[in-house]
Amino acid sequence: MTVLTHLMAGYLSLTYKTLRWTREGQDRAEATWADSLKSRGGAILALWHSRVPVGPATWPQGPDKPEIRVLVSQSRDGEFIARVIDELGLPSIRGSSLKKTDTAKNKGGEQAFRDMVAWVRGGGAMAITPDGPRGPVEVMQKGAVALARMTGAPVLFVGVAMRPCLRLNTWDRTVIPLPFARAAMVWDGPAVAGRQDDPDALAEAWGARLSAVTRRAEALVGAGD
Repeated sequence: MTVLTHLMAGYLSLTYKTLRWTREGQDRAEATWADSLKSRGGAILALWHSRVPVGPATWPQGPDKPEIRVLVSQSRDGEFIARVIDELGLPSIRGSSLKKTDTAKNKGGEQAFRDMVAWVRGGGAMAITPDGPRGPVEVMQKGAVALARMTGAPVLFVGVAMRPCLRLNTWDRTVIPLPFARAAMVWDGPAVAGRQDDPDALAEAWGARLSAVTRRAEALVGAGD
């Protein structure tokens, strides 16, 4: 796995530098990052699981951005993802996103949630794929909403698309960027959740917003034409 990790991390790092980006709404993200640094209040990033391979490109690193961690499952596939993104400069918190039918103890969820709350309350940012690690595709589960309600941190939604790209034969048709592809990144938010808000209603509304920016990114690169 070590050799494959190095190969994938190297490939993605080089490919990111060649992508021809179109960005919409990044001023929303920039303002949220600035506010988070000023208030030390943290932030949450949501993107669909199929965009994991290009996720690191959505969060520029540097002193003007909150330091980010990524929620990664404890599965074998998750171990590979965690190693790759770590080489790309994004450490992970290990555990699975919670589904409505899950208990918090499943697959390290309880400890992962505590770690995420502590990280965000300490001023860090947390990236979550809220339909992962096992779907349904583009159906937001309760993890991101629960984290936002517990911490009060703002949530950013980012849709990413590339053309041409590879689509893996996985449950979510994971996207692998190809060098020199047209790429689009579309931001929405920030959104916030209060303790009194209905988590199911928020999950449905936020899922729709995340799918909307994903479809907009696909339209910008002509995906599906």
